[in-house]
Formats: sequence, structure tokens, C-alpha cells
Amino acid sequence: MTDTPLLDTIANPHDLRKLAERELRQVSDELRNETIRTVSTTGGHLGAGLGVIELTVALHWTFNTPDDRLIWDVGHQAYPHKILTGRRNRIHTLRQHGGLSGFTKRTESSYDPFGAAHSSTSISAGLGMAVARDLDKRSNHVIAVIGDGAMSAGMAYEAINNAGARNERLIVILNDNDMSIAPPTGALSHYLARTTSSGTYLYVRDIVKQLAKRLPKSWERRAARMEEYTRHLWQGGAWFEELGFYYVGPIDGHNLEHLVPILRNVRDANQGPIIMHVVTQKGKGYAPAENSKDKYHGVSKFNVITGDQFKPAINAPNYTKVFAESLILEARKDDKIVAVTAAMPSGTGLDLFGKAFPERTFDVGIAEQHGVTFAAGLATEGYKPFATIYSTFLQRAYDQIVHDIAIQKLPVRFAIDRAGLVGADGPTHAGSFDIAYLGCLPYFVIMAAADEAELRHMVATAVMINDRPCAFRYPRGEGVKVKMPDEGLALEIGRGRVVREGSEVAILSLGTRLKEALFAADKLDAMGLTATVADARFAKPLDTNLIKQLVKHHRVLITVEEGSIGGFGSYVLSYLANYGMLENGTKVRTMTLPDCFIDHDKPEKMYDEARLNATHIVENVLMALGYHKYQGNAYHT
Repeated sequence: MTDTPLLDTIANPHDLRKLAERELRQVSDELRNETIRTVSTTGGHLGAGLGVIELTVALHWTFNTPDDRLIWDVGHQAYPHKILTGRRNRIHTLRQHGGLSGFTKRTESSYDPFGAAHSSTSISAGLGMAVARDLDKRSNHVIAVIGDGAMSAGMAYEAINNAGARNERLIVILNDNDMSIAPPTGALSHYLARTTSSGTYLYVRDIVKQLAKRLPKSWERRAARMEEYTRHLWQGGAWFEELGFYYVGPIDGHNLEHLVPILRNVRDANQGPIIMHVVTQKGKGYAPAENSKDKYHGVSKFNVITGDQFKPAINAPNYTKVFAESLILEARKDDKIVAVTAAMPSGTGLDLFGKAFPERTFDVGIAEQHGVTFAAGLATEGYKPFATIYSTFLQRAYDQIVHDIAIQKLPVRFAIDRAGLVGADGPTHAGSFDIAYLGCLPYFVIMAAADEAELRHMVATAVMINDRPCAFRYPRGEGVKVKMPDEGLALEIGRGRVVREGSEVAILSLGTRLKEALFAADKLDAMGLTATVADARFAKPLDTNLIKQLVKHHRVLITVEEGSIGGFGSYVLSYLANYGMLENGTKVRTMTLPDCFIDHDKPEKMYDEARLNATHIVENVLMALGYHKYQGNAYHT
């Protein structure tokens, strides 16, 4: 190890490849420290990145990136990759306005050949790149790094099945950091992995296969079975080989002396698809992360020495916690209530429900499609399943929602967390589309909570809906200071509420923009325009009586929602148009998320960019009335 920091000499992987193999240990140690220091000031995903430090260094040193395509599944583990690929000088901007994304992003770097934030896509994308390479008669490598957790998703199996059948050159790194599919057994395991990945072994193996083909059929089958049995008796991986992959491993993913030679062998192998099983430790090299239950999966800013995270003071109830506590209250009264999550028990609050009702809590892994149909099966037997899934992840199960739930009119309750814009995780995790993609389905009841008290009532309402599917959406984080009811009361289906009375302008809000609607009403009142503010509560069915009254008695009706075009505002417009109520002179305007993806930032700034704050509501009112400027106490057209 030299006294000079080697990381300072690396502007990109071309510089890394100039170093000697013996220097990679020092680079890895420096990269680990840099990753810890960075995330301590920005927050983000820490444990996954620390677990792949050595693997990241070894991959970029062994392969000729970016010509060789390196695909990181999910992207949580890509911070070290970003530091090594020309973005070190911007790593302090991670997940901030105008800064680096927390995930791989094609527009950010040529070293990010595929953008990722949802899991289990890397093998499919990698196979597509490998096929394109062969069609173009190029010779570059394609490497997909997928975590063992992502292997619980059906898409990963579909890709493995297709890749094994097609036989393109594709390298899949299975990063085993939790499930311990087949933990390494020391020097013997390394020796076997290195030997069976070598060109000599592959050459001899092919000769044996060719020889076996010349033998009588009974002897050919015996020889093939003996070769397979002998190798898998020592090292495992038969399942992958049955699907057409050549299996190498397990390998200690933190031992560079083992990792680099095997990667080199895999790179140089003239084979079809290869899966290399690497065992790593999430949070490796940072004691607070190693000792944490979730290995510091996602963290806020923290003290590097102690590991203590700097949590902001909570001034109001947290939506996710309110949901969990409300569901627990209901479950104590109704033993048919069960809860389903897709690998996000703590993120959805179901870890609390699970402590109270462990036998009624089901984590299906990263398998939203299965989770939704699993919930449908529970519903057929008289249970009341709450499928608790982030809005952005629920998109992955849309076919199951349509065919397995809506068509059969099964009473599955969807608790949709992370509705609206989510801040630092950016557009890949924003809950922008659920109102639109659920609202077009027959029978669905769709609710949106304006505050935490309303969320408690909507949980109680969902419990009582036994004849059709329903969904209620709520955002991430804390809301407003409201008096929390001791228990939830079931709402009348399709009935909104008037929160404030006025005569000139009507603002109809769905969800947590209600607070901004009230601020806008204050601003309008100061201008001499009194405003009625109503909380729709339901996107479906619409409170048509409320809408009629708002249109009938006000000059302007503004709808506001934290969702895309095609949602609540579109339903209101469709209703008004179909019943001829747009002809009475009332101006109707809809305010939705814009027709673009909004980059990561603080949520309040994202909503400002989306033009969904109080100031923008006022501007829409004035423009609808023909007043484009307001000065003092006078309007100007």
C-alpha cells in the first residue's frame, strides 16, 4: 500500500486499469471511505454500496467499460460505481436539486447503459444488449449485476429462462448478500470456482461432451449425469445449469485475490450465458451498517464516527405510521384482516402490524404481481387483505389488478403509500399515475387522504367495503397538525366535504393539496374573492351532488390533485361535459402533475416546479377570470 491516495489518481476506469492488481485493495479501502463520507452528508442508500466495493473495483478493472456494458440492478449499490466513473467531483450533489441521481441514469453518464430504480430488470436489459451486439457483429461483453433479493421477482426468472435458451454471451453476477444461497467454504470453494471457470476446464468439459455424443445413447446420458453430479456435489448451481447457464461460484466477493482471477476467467470464456455467484456482506467495512438490522439500506445524514442518523424533528404524525396504527386498531376488532407487502415491511409500516399480528402479515418479496394475486386468493376465502404497496411499485402488477381483482370484483384493499412526488428518490419512485390507472377500472373505489385523520377514517372505510376492490392513497412523510381520532369512522362512499364556504371561487382538492387550497383561499380572500374549499375524498365514485353545487354557485371551479393528467380532474370534466354542465358559464380548470418527469429535489420544491402550490392555484383562478395581473386592490386584464 502506498502513502499516496490512489483514488485521487482515478478520473475514470481507464485510469483504474493502469494500476497493478496488487493496488486494487488500497483503491477499494479508499473507495469505501469515500462512499461512507459522501452518504453521511447527503443521505441515501449506503449498505448495498458498501457491500459491492470490491466487486465494483474488480469489474471496472477487469472489463473495458463503458464499451463493455455494466448494468446495476436497482441502482442502490451504484454510488461507488459513480465515484469511479468520472462523477466523484459531483458525488456531494447526490439526490439533490440539479445533482446526481440516486440510481443509474442513462443521461448522466455513458457508464450507465441502463437506468434502474425498480429491481429485477438487469438480466432482461442485458440480454437485449447482448442480442444487439451480436446482430451488429461486435465483441464487447455485457455484465448484469443482480442482488439475491431481486431474484424473488418473476421477471428475473423469465429473463434467465430466455437467456439460457438463446445462448448469447452474457455474464450475470448474482450478488448474494442476504439469502446465502450457498455460502463459500473457504479455500476449497475458491479453488473449485477458479478451476471450473478456467479456459482449460471449459475446454476439457467440451471435449468430454463431444466424446459422450459418440457413445451409445445410454452411455451419453450416464456421462452427462456423472459430470453434472460430480461438479454440483462440490459447488451447487444445478438449477441455473438446467436453465442453460454455466454456473461459477460461490465466491467471496470481498477477497480480491479470489475475485479478480475468476472474473478474468469468466470474461475470457467462450461460453454462452454464465452466472457467477458472489457472496458479499451488506454494509461491509462500516460497523454501524454491519450491525444494523437493515444494514443501513436507506439512511438520512449521519455521524460517521458514531453512525447516529440526524433525524428531523417530527411535528406532525407520520402517514405511514398512522396507516399502520389504524390498521392494527381495525385488526383487533376483525380477525379477517390480513396484510400483504412486497419486500417493504418497514417502508410501508407493516413491520408494526407484523409485530402485533405475525400470523396475519405476509411479505412476498420483490414480487408485486404475485402479491396482488395472492391477496386476491385471500379475498376469495372471505379474508380482508390490505395489499400495502408503494404507488410506483404497484404499477408492476397492473395486469393482475385488472384480471385477477377488478374483473372478479374481489374486495382487495390497496393501501398506496408514496402517492405524489417523493423527493430525493425522484421520478422513478414518484406515485404519479395510480389515480389514472386505477380510475379507469370498473367497480374500483378510490380515496385520497387530505391529512392523517382522514387516512385513519379511510382505513376504516376500506374494511367495510366487501363487494368490490378499493384503494386509498397517501404521501410519504409527515403531514399537518390535526387532532387524531381515537378510532376511524367509515365514510359514506362517494361523499366529499366542504371545508370552507365562499361565493366566488370553488377549489376542489383531492389528497394533501388541501392545505395549499386553504392557503390559496386566504390569498384570494385578501383580493376580495371569497373561495369555497372542498375535499373530494373520493376520486371514484365522484360526489356528483357536490360538483353540481360548486359549478352552480361559483364563477370558477379549480380541481387540484397530486397525480397525472387522466385522473381526478379528467373524471370531473367528463362528468360535467356529459351532463351539459359546462354550458352555464362557470370556468373549470384542472391542476395536475405536468406532462413530464420531475427530477429529484425536496418535495416542496418539486411541487413548486409542478405548479401545484397555493400561488399557482391563485394564478389559475385569476387567469380563468381574465385577470392576468393583480396590483394593490385592483385587477388588471
